[in-house]
Amino acid sequence: MTVIYLVRHGQSSANIKHVIQGQADYPLTKLGIIQAEAAADFFEMVELDAVYSSDLERAARTAEILSKNHSQEPQLTKDLREVFLGPLEKRPRADIMKEHPQIATTGIAAAGIEGTEPFAHLTERCARLVSHWKEYHKGEAVLAVSHGGFIGILLMYLIAGEDWYQWKKPFIIGNTGISKIVIDEHEELEFHFINSTGHLQRMK
Repeated sequence: MTVIYLVRHGQSSANIKHVIQGQADYPLTKLGIIQAEAAADFFEMVELDAVYSSDLERAARTAEILSKNHSQEPQLTKDLREVFLGPLEKRPRADIMKEHPQIATTGIAAAGIEGTEPFAHLTERCARLVSHWKEYHKGEAVLAVSHGGFIGILLMYLIAGEDWYQWKKPFIIGNTGISKIVIDEHEELEFHFINSTGHLQRMK
């Protein structure tokens, strides 16, 4: 079986300003670093065979902190980047909600707003990641650090396949929220937990 841990990055400077990030790059805040260190404590007793991360700074820094107790260096990949949101990036969420009220029900990534990343491209990214992990990490545990929007889409892809975008995404993924998915020997999926943030309750 293959065990996949999906982790959202720690709080970024855009998160505290309620600014839409997409693939725009923002650093972690001091709190974001503390959150990542708390999540690293969770993974201290977890055996990991590989660490992957989005190459955006907020995720890559989180992955670096999470892997500090392991021998694996994070492998950076654009496939784990946040959804590209084009004209919406670097803008206040409140302003975007006024212009595109459908986001309240569809979510930003699945709203199909012109200039944002097409559903087909997001599907291709999900397919490449899952195929790679299943092929190269059979019987192993993988940690993948990404972003709230894309993790939600990846979870929906695992459930619904290429039709993921036709369903309302039910997942809320918080900063350093941890999700655990197991793909067994029959390629059946087991969702052990989604968006676990218990480690944040123990922050110093």
